[in-house]
Amino acid sequence: MTKLTTNIFICLLLTILSCNQSPRQEKITDITADTLTSTDNSLEKESFKQVVDSSPNELLEFLPTNYSILNATSGDLNLDGINDYILVLKKNDEDSLFFVSDGPEKRPLLILIRDKNNKLKLVRRNDNTVYCFGCGGIMGDPFMGITIKNGYFSVEHYGGSAWRWTRIITYKYSKKDNEWFLHKDGSESFYVFEPENVESKIKTTKDFGKVKFEEFDIYKEDE
Repeated sequence: MTKLTTNIFICLLLTILSCNQSPRQEKITDITADTLTSTDNSLEKESFKQVVDSSPNELLEFLPTNYSILNATSGDLNLDGINDYILVLKKNDEDSLFFVSDGPEKRPLLILIRDKNNKLKLVRRNDNTVYCFGCGGIMGDPFMGITIKNGYFSVEHYGGSAWRWTRIITYKYSKKDNEWFLHKDGSESFYVFEPENVESKIKTTKDFGKVKFEEFDIYKEDE
């Protein structure tokens, strides 16, 4: 009984710490082609709904049954000068399924390449590169968005409670291999009342070698 009471007290304390902090723009790590820097990010989750609402009809054919689009981002993914698409999907009712499922409800990330006939084609899929709905802890959904630039694309996350963290996974396209490979795995963490004291960690190919996009598992890396 004492242990249960203690656990409840800790949860309430973390909630209070999270809610009572002074309003400010959260910091999130922005990984560009070859650098990792800290920038202010004012992106709100509502913007994802706006992106989804304005998604072209051509994207809907890539939706599996019982899934919807969480994020749709356009950009040149294979350096051919033509804008392609990355889709992040979510299972319908994933917010409620989170509390009854044994494991995380996966969020597939699809790479759609546009051919010379202006037709999109699904070329790659990874169900383990976007964190699940409840993976952000007290902060809730940790997914922040997708950034595409010059054959690179990044998957951005932000979460935590009194101890905040960011994690950005960046992939790079190889023309030689016609393949996307893991380029960088960057993270930052800081205590909410000491945001100036940031701990950074960056993994590159020197650490993880040559990893294809489809082979990366963000959950395995957490183990």
